[in-house]
Amino acid sequence: MLPLLLLLPLLWGGSLQEAPGYELQVQRSVTVQEGLCVSVPCSFSYPTSYWGSSSQVYIFWFREGDHIYYDAPVATNHPQRPVKTEAQGRFHVSSDLWTPNCSLSIRDARWGDTGWYFFRVETGRDVKYNYVETKLYLHVTALTEKPHVHVPASLESGCPTQLTCSLPGSCPGGRPLSFSWAGEALGSRDPRTLRSPLLTFTPRPQDHDTSLTCRVNLQGARVTTERTVQLNVSYAVQNLTVRAFLGNSTGSQILKSGSTFSIMEGLALRLLCQVDSNSCANLSWFQGSPAENAIPISTNNSLELPQVQPEHEGVFTCLAQNPLGSLQGSVNLSVYYPAQLFGPSCSWEAGGLHCSCSSRARPAPSLRWRLGERLLAGNSSGNSSHASFTVTSSSAGPWANSSLSLHGELGSDLRLSCEAWNVHRTHNVTFLLLPGKAAWEGGVVSTALAGAGAIALLGLCLCLLVLGIVKICRKPAAGRPEGAEDEDPVMGSVTWDSRQKAPKPDGPQEQDSPADAAPLPQQPQELHYASLSFHGMKPREPQEQEATRATEYSEIKKSK
Repeated sequence: MLPLLLLLPLLWGGSLQEAPGYELQVQRSVTVQEGLCVSVPCSFSYPTSYWGSSSQVYIFWFREGDHIYYDAPVATNHPQRPVKTEAQGRFHVSSDLWTPNCSLSIRDARWGDTGWYFFRVETGRDVKYNYVETKLYLHVTALTEKPHVHVPASLESGCPTQLTCSLPGSCPGGRPLSFSWAGEALGSRDPRTLRSPLLTFTPRPQDHDTSLTCRVNLQGARVTTERTVQLNVSYAVQNLTVRAFLGNSTGSQILKSGSTFSIMEGLALRLLCQVDSNSCANLSWFQGSPAENAIPISTNNSLELPQVQPEHEGVFTCLAQNPLGSLQGSVNLSVYYPAQLFGPSCSWEAGGLHCSCSSRARPAPSLRWRLGERLLAGNSSGNSSHASFTVTSSSAGPWANSSLSLHGELGSDLRLSCEAWNVHRTHNVTFLLLPGKAAWEGGVVSTALAGAGAIALLGLCLCLLVLGIVKICRKPAAGRPEGAEDEDPVMGSVTWDSRQKAPKPDGPQEQDSPADAAPLPQQPQELHYASLSFHGMKPREPQEQEATRATEYSEIKKSK
């Protein structure tokens, strides 16, 4: 505290330095920048014995070295005393003749104003005193003050707004100021409309985070000062984009709203939603359209599908919202997958053997039938007919359906296959039927050889599963001549593949003729085996049944 107490007398005049009863309270030194204004507070007192007079109090500020009678003051409230020409209109004191107020106001400070000043008071006949022991030093420096730009707390896109520019330290009656504005937000406006401290403009979304500059020039001083501000413009959500990332890849593909994105079943997919907005937008993902009160499947900008499944196919929508509006963008996810074969199933009907086969795939699969090495006409979108067979086919969405009717007698060791394919895989199922000559009446053949059905059937036939064809035979019943025709249906064997192809056990792989539709490239076949049972056999005589029970047995042959 002691150093501060010692400093105070240097900044303020004190009665100890003046004659008894006279005191002046004023700053010892004041600094002002060129062209600006400053106000110096001041108060004074004189001996109380003279305060009772009704005389007016006249005050004067003189430059150090000036004579109180021969030189003009820089400021006074005496109506008959002129002031210095260079100070006229710039140095002011209160015109109150009764209050002891010696405060000094200076406008448009100039370099030549720098120096010492002293105060004088005159009242009545007896008080005429110069406060020469308590002087004021005025220091004028170069202009370094920056303008102040007032920007409203909220700049909203599309709403007209006003900005003001002012120079701290300037004052009415001081040196005239000229203003100008510059910035990208002003576009190509006429510069003559930008020469005011008040700027009116309508911000746009692209004006956000751009610069706006206010320049102030002090006329006659060739001095320019300026300040630049960054605009914070609020605007609704815009420019929504969706990026697709596959697996752990850092590369992405930009998807336009409403576009279709195709992906293989089983792959990992991440959809990233990005928008441009201020203030920040809330992002969420919906499966389908974001109807009212719909629950989002993700509440951030990212949608993760670790393993894409066919049920994921459809529209996914990103919804972005902020207080000024909302925007949404959608992507149609198309899941493609290899052909899956369902069936076939066969049954004996009047007039022949009837088989049906179905397949599901994306892109939609095609179906065709083979009888032995012969490719039967027909595909997923048409029908064909022949004297010995009829093929009826149809398709809808990812499904293809086909039915085959075989007419007339069936040869022995009949090999019948249903084949489904699309660009990703070929899948077929082959029957190896071992019928008697024409004893199929009332017989039923059925199987389901794709996916989980094949696994279940293999489980039931585990005891018969071998690396070759399982053949089940029936010996002639007692009393029946050897070589006589068996009028009952016999057991047969079935082979099918799931994802691979290999040469068939009984011969080389089939080849199509040039006229036939060439099958797609196939992979090695994975073979599965099961038996077929035929129900609804023709009734036998009781004695024949007894003989059959006594001699019936099965024989299993394995092929290496």
